[in-house]
Amino acid sequence: MATFLDVPTHVRPGEELDLSKLEPLLRSHFPQEREGITLLQFPSGHSNLTYSVQLGAREMVLRRPPFGTKVKSAHDMGREFRVLSKLHNAYALAPSVLLYCDDETILGAPFYLMERLHGIIIRRDPPLGLEFSPPTARRLSEGFVDNLARLHGLDYSAIGLAEIGKPDGYLHRQVTGWIERYAGSKTHDLPEVEQIASWMQRHMPPAGMAALIHNDYKYDNTVLNPDNSIEMIGVLDWEMSTIGDPLTDLGTALAYWVDPGDSNELQEIRWGPTTCEGSLTRAGLVERYALKSGRDVSHMPFYLAFARFKVAVIVQQIYYRYHHGLTRDPRFARMPEVVQTLLRASLEAARSDSI
Repeated sequence: MATFLDVPTHVRPGEELDLSKLEPLLRSHFPQEREGITLLQFPSGHSNLTYSVQLGAREMVLRRPPFGTKVKSAHDMGREFRVLSKLHNAYALAPSVLLYCDDETILGAPFYLMERLHGIIIRRDPPLGLEFSPPTARRLSEGFVDNLARLHGLDYSAIGLAEIGKPDGYLHRQVTGWIERYAGSKTHDLPEVEQIASWMQRHMPPAGMAALIHNDYKYDNTVLNPDNSIEMIGVLDWEMSTIGDPLTDLGTALAYWVDPGDSNELQEIRWGPTTCEGSLTRAGLVERYALKSGRDVSHMPFYLAFARFKVAVIVQQIYYRYHHGLTRDPRFARMPEVVQTLLRASLEAARSDSI
């Protein structure tokens, strides 16, 4: 089973960390660790950078903003650290954090460290050799949406997280904000942007009850038990978490969820094994979420259209760094095609009024 674990590898060129500055800081906090320090990088992910730091017998995960980013609010390490510091005790799937550093002379940006979770991360396809029968796919997708409903049921005020968001007017701010973020990272003229932006502003549904939301919930932000691959043991990447409309969170999960009958364009950018036999469809996810949460899901086509637009903008922001030479990661070269596919899919959800 160990071969299925998510493992770090070499650090990408241009994303190295200065160990001569990092090591003294770590030794001051973990003086019991006498052996050397090693650094590796987790190769997946497109936003905040994630590294494995081994200091003696202690293995930690370090998170820092991407090099060359221009959207600092989306990479607030201090905020993510504070959220996890409070959330872990109430929601064990949130990682346990160890240390936050805002001294930018160390690594050029604020960063934090957390405990390493050893488990399986499901990406586009299951790891080679991992049993993924129709019953497994079914139970995994059910557990995926059940956990989202459970997260949205937490008492965020009791946890001490009420201050991380402003639920009043949340959806309106999100729609206008993501339209503005696209304008700030624009590299190509895409007519779909104006069309979907206009539609969203005209069709915004009424606000519902607020919840703590993850804001980037998808298969590869979850960690599975290496001894029981349908059991979730962690949820990662809380950088965009806030207090807001929980249906935007479900919408984001749907935006990453490709059904077997979707277009070839969407099939090509599939984020997880959601087309495998046995897996719930988007409609099935929504139906189960409504059952588990008791929430009204009648406006989900809007939330899917908005979420696909939002993911398109996130991809566009990442590509902006590559376009302007701020990162050399070759994975980013074809991102304009992904942006256009998502925008077209957003318009399709809007025009068909379906998920």
